[in-house]
Amino acid sequence: MLDVNLIRKNPEKVREGLKAKHVEMGLLERFFELDERWRAMTEKLDILRARLNQLSKERNVEEAKKTKIEIKKAEEEMVGLDKERTDLLSNLPNLPAEGWLFGHGEEDNKIVRAVGEKTKFDFEPRDYLTLGESLGIIDVARGAKVAGSRFGYLVGAGALLEFALVNFAINRLVKKGFVPVIPPVMIKPEVYTGMGRLQGGQEEERYYLPKDNLYLVGSSEHTIGPMHMEEILKEEDLPRRYVGFSSCFRREAGSYGKDTKGILRVHQFDKVEM
Repeated sequence: MLDVNLIRKNPEKVREGLKAKHVEMGLLERFFELDERWRAMTEKLDILRARLNQLSKERNVEEAKKTKIEIKKAEEEMVGLDKERTDLLSNLPNLPAEGWLFGHGEEDNKIVRAVGEKTKFDFEPRDYLTLGESLGIIDVARGAKVAGSRFGYLVGAGALLEFALVNFAINRLVKKGFVPVIPPVMIKPEVYTGMGRLQGGQEEERYYLPKDNLYLVGSSEHTIGPMHMEEILKEEDLPRRYVGFSSCFRREAGSYGKDTKGILRVHQFDKVEM
């Protein structure tokens, strides 16, 4: 979330950054409007509460009653105003780094460097899914039959290969001082919001369990990030480095075409994350 003071003190810098990210400028202008009303209401409430304290000291019961009514009305207005302002602020993305390359799609990407030479085959190479299915180690047909599209089975050597890759990554990072963690794969809505993962349309990407009021995580970082929430860590105990492993769940609603073939862009997958 952007710092409110940055938006207030350097609005042009924020405008330029958001334009580069193709953000609708009306969102920022609406925030300025709401923020001005929010500050005015905050000042009004401070004045009313100070007046109520003074009236209480003076034992002016009638005026105190009137002031309490004013405060209640202002507080009710403030609740809606604060929510709309916070929601809007949550949907404004971070500003891009200076000198970054801007574009509208993959066609605008720039190759910074190339390492090595591409392999040249003297035969028609097959993709991983064709190979996996022919070897019997990937089965998306049965995955679809059991759970629907964008699910699959890793079987035999496919499952063993995943465990080998997971162990390889974790063992390598443990040697670098990372602490391995297997976190919860469910998270409370308020914590998920605090992680910035329910804003800007991201909520549609999540699986929600209404009976339990919990979300399934889309990455192990989502529950490792808030692991130390409401704690104060000593400086000498920093930095904390974790390597997490978890199953991840995503709707992948905006993915289509070549990006969704086989076991790519599926609804459930496992991941090691630093």
